[in-house]
Amino acid sequence: MSIQIPRGTQDILPGEVEIWQYIEGVAKDVCRRYNYQEIRTPIFEHTDLFQRGVGDTTDIVQKEMYTFEDRGNRSLTLRPEGTAAVVRSYVEKKLFGQANQPTKLYYTGPMFRYERPQSGRMRQFVQFGVEALGSADPAIDAEVLALVMSIYAELGLKDIKLVLNSLGDKESRDAHRQALIDHFKPSISEFCQDCQSRLEKNPLRILDCKKDREHPLMKTAPSILEYLNEESKAYFEQVRAYLDQLNIPYVVDPTLVRGLDYYYHTAFEIMADGDGFGAITTLCGGGRYTGLVEQLGGPPTPGIGFAFSIERVIMALKAQSKEIPVETALDCYLVSLGDAAKEKSVELLYQLRAAGLCADKDYLDKKMKAQFKAADRLEARFTAILGDDELVQGLINVKNMETGEQKEVALDLFIDYMKQQNLGR
Repeated sequence: MSIQIPRGTQDILPGEVEIWQYIEGVAKDVCRRYNYQEIRTPIFEHTDLFQRGVGDTTDIVQKEMYTFEDRGNRSLTLRPEGTAAVVRSYVEKKLFGQANQPTKLYYTGPMFRYERPQSGRMRQFVQFGVEALGSADPAIDAEVLALVMSIYAELGLKDIKLVLNSLGDKESRDAHRQALIDHFKPSISEFCQDCQSRLEKNPLRILDCKKDREHPLMKTAPSILEYLNEESKAYFEQVRAYLDQLNIPYVVDPTLVRGLDYYYHTAFEIMADGDGFGAITTLCGGGRYTGLVEQLGGPPTPGIGFAFSIERVIMALKAQSKEIPVETALDCYLVSLGDAAKEKSVELLYQLRAAGLCADKDYLDKKMKAQFKAADRLEARFTAILGDDELVQGLINVKNMETGEQKEVALDLFIDYMKQQNLGR
């Protein structure tokens, strides 16, 4: 009986993994320019971290976490998202005490949620995310939004839409919360069990329900924008003013609700706005949060962040037929003829690689013609042919596979000659 990959996971094979590396490389380079530094946290954490940090009324905590007990009877959970773990590290390692503030971090790695697998939604998926901790300035909101939009722009993605909302401060949210309870309570029995349980705990989450999205009360639900106090209105207007100043287009959507409990003020999603992407159009989500650091034992600290899945970026790139500049070609393929030449090729191959070139050779004792075919399949820029006779003469034949030009090169000058061909770049 063969063992197959678990449902909701995937193997990323050579030829495809280079696309992932390219996307991650672009994202990391943009973060470098914005002065964000990488953080790496464990793949599993204590379950309590996510119950407290993500919120026990969320679908993630209630339905989707991979939780298990270790041999010490401790409850551990594979991380379902990145923010809680980053904030846990921020508190535990006292990053709030460092001289340079705010603390600006990015992360990438696998996350795990028990969901029904479908296109763009896996049980193991890879997120790239950013967290800026320690500033309540609306300018940092604009910076984070500019950062993620820059990533998408540098990847060449078109037809994407930034959707923006404000969830207000605590006073505004409390007023909106009561308005939502009053709105939904008379007819709550018409809603799903999840919505009924959310009514008192977190009524804002009712607006995010996929089962009852067509219910008439959804369309008439009170907007958070109607309950923003003057301070929250001013904050949201300043964020928008910065985006206008940066010429970053956006759409305000008062129905936008983020799925986690810790969001306040700015909330946003980035959507694929073109044809051919499918039903799941959200590429990225994030927002400002208040209280999360305190919940995990740290000082009062505001934060803002976002996360996107690499899988959905790839889907969007493919939907737009965007070519990824992935380089897989060899610089040089060594063809050897004869036992002595074969032995020498091992040394030459090592020297080519030490010089920074991407090089390979035959390991299956193929005939000369088959070795050349292998060089073609590997898209080698140059093929170097060494036979026992050439070895005695101290020579090697180098062929430019694009032009067909062939040149005899002294063996002791071979490595320098290959470096001069502008290879290994």
